[in-house]
Amino acid sequence: MSGPSIEALVVSPGHNYWFHSPDPRDGVGPYPTSYPDEVEVVAGQGIVGDRFYGKVSRLASSVSFVAAEALEAVEDELGLARGSLDARLTRRNVVVRGIDLNALRHTEFMLDAGAGPVSFRAAGETSPCAWMDDRLAPGARDALRGRGGLRADPTTSGRLRVGPVVLHAAVPQDPALAGARVRRARRLP
Repeated sequence: MSGPSIEALVVSPGHNYWFHSPDPRDGVGPYPTSYPDEVEVVAGQGIVGDRFYGKVSRLASSVSFVAAEALEAVEDELGLARGSLDARLTRRNVVVRGIDLNALRHTEFMLDAGAGPVSFRAAGETSPCAWMDDRLAPGARDALRGRGGLRADPTTSGRLRVGPVVLHAAVPQDPALAGARVRRARRLP
C-alpha cells in the first residue's frame, strides 16, 4: 500500500447548492467548479478563489476534506460499481486517500504536498446535505453520515497539490479506517 495522497482539489467561487436544501428543485447556482492540480492556501482565509475564502465562520470551515475511501464505502453500501461515484462531486476542497479524517477531528495537523507543510486546525465533520442524493446517488446522504469529511481552517500559508502527501498529526493514524463511519455520541437528556 502506498502512502497518503491528495486525489483531487475542488474550487468554486460561489455556492451552487444552498446549504441543506431538502429539494434539489430549489436550483443549482451558476458558479463554475474547477479541479486544479495545485491551490494556494492562506492562513486564516482558506483556498484562494474558493467560495469560503476569507469568510469568518464559527464552524472552522474555510477548507473541507473528504476521504476517497468514504465514497468507496458508499458505493459498497449502495450496491454500486466501484469507481462509479466521483468524490469531487461532494464539493469538498481536498479529496484525500490513506488519511483517517475522523481521527483528525478537533486536532491540529499538517499536510506537505512537496511545497512545504500547510497547517490546519480541524473542527468536526462536514455533514452531508440533501444534494448528495442528487449529485452522487439516491441514498448517498445517509451513507455519508459519519464519514462526510472534515472542516478545518488553515493556520499557515502554503500550497497543496495533487499527488503524494506527508501527514503530520499528533493522533494515531490507521489508513484502514479512512472510509469508516464514526457516529457522534448522542447527548443524554
